[in-house]
Amino acid sequence: MFKWQDSFSSNVNVFDEQHKKLFSLGNRLLDVVHTSRDADHYDDIIEVLDELKAYTVYHFNAEEALMEKYNYPKMMSHKMQHRKFLAKVEELLSKDINTNQIDITLELLTFLADWIQNHILDIDNQYGEFFNEQGEY
Repeated sequence: MFKWQDSFSSNVNVFDEQHKKLFSLGNRLLDVVHTSRDADHYDDIIEVLDELKAYTVYHFNAEEALMEKYNYPKMMSHKMQHRKFLAKVEELLSKDINTNQIDITLELLTFLADWIQNHILDIDNQYGEFFNEQGEY
């Protein structure tokens, strides 16, 4: 489900590598869903959610720093989307994950797939040309 393709590139290599990490986290969640539903996956889910939160903070800070450096015209709306993403991760972390492991994992997978489709492949791809014009590849 989470397979990187060259057509997903934002044309900013550092951000493409960071996006690939998000794909990897999505695949780890898929592994949880594909293993026994009777097994306890709490630790795996928490580990991925914590890593997702930490990594997206790192990634969002990197994107936003470059946006600020070059005064990216869509910076404020981009930052708002980042805040919404982190709020969703916090919301998921606040749920009773132990009791609802599969439901929360599926909710997170759906959320990540939507984020990839609507943010990475659309919104992030919009900054590629802008940053390339600034000499960032």
